[in-house]
This record gives sequence, structure tokens and C-alpha cells, in this order.
Amino acid sequence: MTGYNAVAAQTDGDPHVTAIGVYSEPDVVAARSIDLADDLPYGTVIEVVSHSATTSRNCGMDAVDQHLGLRVIADSMHSRKRNQIDLLFHNEPTVRAGGRLVNPAVAFGICKEVEIRVVGKIDMKNVPRSQSELRLAVGVLEKAKTGNLVASVGK
Repeated sequence: MTGYNAVAAQTDGDPHVTAIGVYSEPDVVAARSIDLADDLPYGTVIEVVSHSATTSRNCGMDAVDQHLGLRVIADSMHSRKRNQIDLLFHNEPTVRAGGRLVNPAVAFGICKEVEIRVVGKIDMKNVPRSQSELRLAVGVLEKAKTGNLVASVGK
């Protein structure tokens, strides 16, 4: 697993549009190699699971953990890539790694033996633009941060 940015040097054609014609939203988009097309067709929603075992000198998953979440397969990779998933990250340097602010794709590096879970499928005509919208689209809701949830019924 690697990371990429929506910039001309890392994409084909328009960097703001994925291979299937949807907006390149860094909070939700992932690309997959062509050999994974049968297992991860476009619209498949995956969850990237962070494990300390996947963190190595070349894998900075711990630096970008807050940027992972759910991802929808909405882009493809160069045909030379095999058995690989690429996560789209924001272009700006937004994470601290090695004592400096760097781009999340750079901090992420190359992570092997990463666990992903398929959690659903969405209609590619309506790709969500945020993690909360994507979670709602596949029915995965985050736990309440604090307190109890209370519902009152009026008369």
C-alpha cells in the first residue's frame, strides 16, 4: 500500500478527476492495481486497518493514521503495478514525521502486509466527499465520542 496526490506528475490526464471520471477527493478515494479489479471493483468501500506490525522504517502508517478511515475504490493505478492499493492524500504538508511537516503520502511511504476490510459498496454516481458522508453511505457509524445518546419522545 502506498499513497499518492492529485497532481499531474502522479496521475494521468486531469489530476482532479479519477480514472472513472469522479472528483479526486483526498478524504475518501483509493486506487487499486488492475489485477485486483475482480476483488475490488469500482465502488467498493474498504477500511484500512492500522497495526503496529505494519509500521516499519518505510511505512509511516502511525503518522497518517488519522487520515486513513474508509476509502472507496474510485481510481486505478499504472498497469505495471500489481497487488497494490494507493490511497489519495491531500497535497499540502499536513503531518509531522521525522520532526518536520510533510505531505501525508510521503509520510505514509510503502506499507506491506496492510489489512483492509471490505465494508460495503456505493453507487459511483454519488461518491461522498467526506468520511462522515462515506460512513453514512455504507451504514458504518462512528461511536459517540462522549456521553450517552438520549432520545425523548414528545406527546
